[in-house]
Amino acid sequence: MGARPTLLLAIAAAAILVGVLSVRVPAAIVDASAGALLHPARHRALREPPNRCVNESIAGDSVTLAAWRCHASGPLRGTVVYLHGVADNRASAAGWIDLLTARGFDVVAYDSRAHGESTGDACTYGYFEKRDLSRAMDSARAKPIVLIGTSLGAAVAIQTAAVDPRVAVVVAAETFSDLRTVAIERAPRMLTPGLIQRAFAAAEREGRFEVDAVSPVAAAAHVTVPVLLVHGAEDVDTPPDHSRRVFAALAGEKKLILVPNAGHNHSMNRGVWPDVERWIASAVTTSARSR
Repeated sequence: MGARPTLLLAIAAAAILVGVLSVRVPAAIVDASAGALLHPARHRALREPPNRCVNESIAGDSVTLAAWRCHASGPLRGTVVYLHGVADNRASAAGWIDLLTARGFDVVAYDSRAHGESTGDACTYGYFEKRDLSRAMDSARAKPIVLIGTSLGAAVAIQTAAVDPRVAVVVAAETFSDLRTVAIERAPRMLTPGLIQRAFAAAEREGRFEVDAVSPVAAAAHVTVPVLLVHGAEDVDTPPDHSRRVFAALAGEKKLILVPNAGHNHSMNRGVWPDVERWIASAVTTSARSR
């Protein structure tokens, strides 16, 4: 997912503001939990577009996505779509754009719905986001299409690869296996199973989605393209077992890299770039031969 403190702080604040002995505490906690799940903190990409990139708006599924479109240098080999994590924005792609464009890839990086400068009222962790991603791929000027996602973005990439045949290869860092499991794991101990279930139900009503339909591990059984999973071995926010479950379920070519001494949002460092580059290059070459 993304930043762990968001949900915890919202729940703690609700308990403090209402008062721990008040009969209204359960309702306040439920509302705060559902709201924190659906409405991550927004942070704008406070920088100019990187070299070879321009600002652009992409029409998603009833939302407008604020994006950077970056053009490859040299012969065009394909398009990479970069997908960020919860409470983040497209600026997290900046470190990868020069590497990718220099190797012949266009790059599209956008703020996910309800993030950054994109519109949208709620984050649904892939339920609607996979539709946005498919719309974003409509504008790609070159195939094959490569998806690189971190945390939330990794989960969206896997879910989209299961239903959109245009995806040729996926690099997914720190994915969660399913929304229900990771949300329960991150919930404070003060939340009883009953309160957690009420929070899920409230989130489903407000976000107009189904929590149990958000499941990269279920989608993985339908993903036949090559998938490289990367996960920090010391990730306590989304433990590596999430990626292990997805890895076991994947139907196609796959590889899992556990990065030593890396926590959440720190596995996709320059140390794994050679592995990422080889994975993409091999898949793109295979895709080109099959066309």
